[in-house]
Amino acid sequence: MVVITQEAALVMPNDSESLVAAEEAELEAEEGSRALKLIGWFSVGMAVAALTVYLGVELRSRSKFKKRTPYDFYANAGEAQASEFGVGI
Repeated sequence: MVVITQEAALVMPNDSESLVAAEEAELEAEEGSRALKLIGWFSVGMAVAALTVYLGVELRSRSKFKKRTPYDFYANAGEAQASEFGVGI
């Protein structure tokens, strides 16, 4: 048989509604924190992706610049174009 003393009764509150309200407030704060963390990590991921694309373009352009030949300095050194284009015929 368990005997509950008067001190134990004072320690344990009988009002379960106050506990439920406190737990709900804590869960709402946790959900808000969870959403902010999700937005933060998504922003970090997008920044990393943008930085990766930028660095890739820069490295590719520098690589192409280093592989130039002396013929690249001439006006017609690019890709062949149709000479009839823009003549007006």
